[in-house]
Amino acid sequence: MVNLFLPQLRHTLSLQAFGYQTSIDMSFYFYSACCFLIIFSKASTANDTISPSESLTDGMTLVSNDGSFALGFFSPGSSKNRYLGIWYNNIPIQTVVWVANRISPINDSTGLLKIEISGKLVLQVQNSTAVWSTNTTASVQNPVLQLLDSGNLVVRDRNDSNAENYLWQSFDYPSDTMLSGMKIGIDLRTDLNRRLSAWKNWDDPSPGDVVFGVELEGSPEIVLWKGLQKSSRSGLWNGNAFTGSPNYRSNPIFDYYFVSNENEVYYTYFLRNNSVKFRDVMNQTEIESQRYTWDPETQIWQLLITIPVDYCDRYGVCGPNGICDSNKLPVCQCLTGFRPKWPERWNTSDYSGGCIHSKPLNCQSGDGFIRIENVKTPDTTNSWVNRTMNLKECRARCLRNCSCMAYSNLDVTGGGSGCVLWFGDLIDIKQFNSDDQDLYIRVSASKTGTGSES
Repeated sequence: MVNLFLPQLRHTLSLQAFGYQTSIDMSFYFYSACCFLIIFSKASTANDTISPSESLTDGMTLVSNDGSFALGFFSPGSSKNRYLGIWYNNIPIQTVVWVANRISPINDSTGLLKIEISGKLVLQVQNSTAVWSTNTTASVQNPVLQLLDSGNLVVRDRNDSNAENYLWQSFDYPSDTMLSGMKIGIDLRTDLNRRLSAWKNWDDPSPGDVVFGVELEGSPEIVLWKGLQKSSRSGLWNGNAFTGSPNYRSNPIFDYYFVSNENEVYYTYFLRNNSVKFRDVMNQTEIESQRYTWDPETQIWQLLITIPVDYCDRYGVCGPNGICDSNKLPVCQCLTGFRPKWPERWNTSDYSGGCIHSKPLNCQSGDGFIRIENVKTPDTTNSWVNRTMNLKECRARCLRNCSCMAYSNLDVTGGGSGCVLWFGDLIDIKQFNSDDQDLYIRVSASKTGTGSES
């Protein structure tokens, strides 16, 4: 920017050689240069907040107070379309974590974001046509739009003494990335469903069909979908961890939690060190949830975890009543008390038919249960939950219902409590070397001698 004024400054200085008075000239041009720089700076970079009297145009940015995140207009990949988004502000690789107008791109640089006196956000083109907006129903006296240090874009009342009373927040409408403090799940009071969806491709941030969210059927689980098909799932939350990812609890980067009550069901995580840059992003091509940390020395994103983690994390790879163990060959085995439904196919690594009971069940004359230790619990779509039963009551309840094929504690902490029953085929069980989740499988009474009876 300073170079714009160098020709004039050189001209003024050259006059001094001919004896002209230059002090006033120099002061004038220096003052003009400073004014121009200040005006340009204000036009190109905003603070972390705008009010109804202000707007954000293409070329301007809001920057969070600590400088971590920026809000502005960008073009992804090789696309020339413009989108309003949030990205990490102080790293050399532009990494977008949220996009407002995912399905309504702007094809020029006339985009403008404003906040109305009602608290409604409106993204316009050509200063008139709205391509994206928000809905707010709460009354507000003095609305402001603010980009927080967490990467959350919020609308709040500047007069409200509680700065966390948000009228609207981008964390409620995630794109493809989960950040620390964000909730993924469902608000049962409002039916707000917060889910991640991958970009279609690197040039197009519109929603793809790889989706990460909460499934409420049976006992709630976290599921990664590819279209209508489940790609991977978390397993039951047992009070300590998801049974499908027990090792994540001991990771050094974040703590995670799962909340399920009458008001909401959600998963969230919090960084143990807020100076660490960490993100969980959906990948449409790989059909994965990928977790990255930023390495300040190499200046690249380091891949930390992928979901699915391995072959056994792929949904239902061993078919009904099969169990997957990454430490065995073949990785797919039948549960104790079961045999392959189609032995010839099973021997050629076609596990789609799964397994059936080796001995027919006889509900009237009495069946039994075999305990299988250290497992990812089956898909909970066809399950029933009771939070107050103990394990003995749970067993009795399952035994009385001829469709009940397995049971387990709902919560393993404090010696175990609660009850989960599974009905029909048991889908997507994974074996771990160590964990604290046991599953009790229904078998013919004549088979209970081959395993540990509950």
